[in-house]
Amino acid sequence: MPIAILSALAEEQDGLVHLLENAQQTRHAGRIFWTGQLHDKEVICALSGIGKVAAATTAVALIERFGAKAIVFTGVAGGLGDAVHVGHVVVAHQYVQHDMDASPLFPRLEVPGYGRALFDCDATLSNALLQSVQACVQQQGGEWAEELGLGAPQVHAGLIVSGDRFVSGSEEAAQLRQSLEQADLAPLAVEMEGAAIAQVCADYGLPFAAMRSISDKADDAAHVDFPLFVQSIASRYAQAVIEDLCKRL
Repeated sequence: MPIAILSALAEEQDGLVHLLENAQQTRHAGRIFWTGQLHDKEVICALSGIGKVAAATTAVALIERFGAKAIVFTGVAGGLGDAVHVGHVVVAHQYVQHDMDASPLFPRLEVPGYGRALFDCDATLSNALLQSVQACVQQQGGEWAEELGLGAPQVHAGLIVSGDRFVSGSEEAAQLRQSLEQADLAPLAVEMEGAAIAQVCADYGLPFAAMRSISDKADDAAHVDFPLFVQSIASRYAQAVIEDLCKRL
């Protein structure tokens, strides 16, 4: 069963690509795809691109062109939940497009034609991913966080929201969270791709799971140098977690 590994940033994919056995590169749909084996699992690595359309295009290419039977996303996100801090990791249970609004034709947040706003991640794949994340955090996460002067990392599981906007101001983050809570939603993190991939996987009936390392609080406070965070924490999580996940599946 080919497993597709998606990331938004090239730095996160480099370590994984170098681990692939019999790695082969293919250019398709303006993207580069790497195929090979990782711990006896057939793996396809690709960059999603930034934003929902780019992510959806990549997901469809993985399914139609490369025969992916499951998709796992690993990347960074902004923290929205009170208990979600920089250096923590969130594993998605569900996704919502926070900028979807076809009202008054449809309720705000509901995706037209689907009758719902929430898209569930696959329970079995997500549970395996959660176990891999927890193992990585317990074994290595504390040391990595200490390098950047961060507190001990924690793992969260729940709702992640996506939209075609980089949320980077305190006021905007607060308004986003408030609007979602008014819809009885409790967002843990915000990013720009996952909800689109969740919808594509729902269309094709494919398992989807996602994890996000929290690089900031989606506000204008500089908690940590972003490039350093990606290299020191996010890229390490991507490699270690995916390796462990492939062993579990």
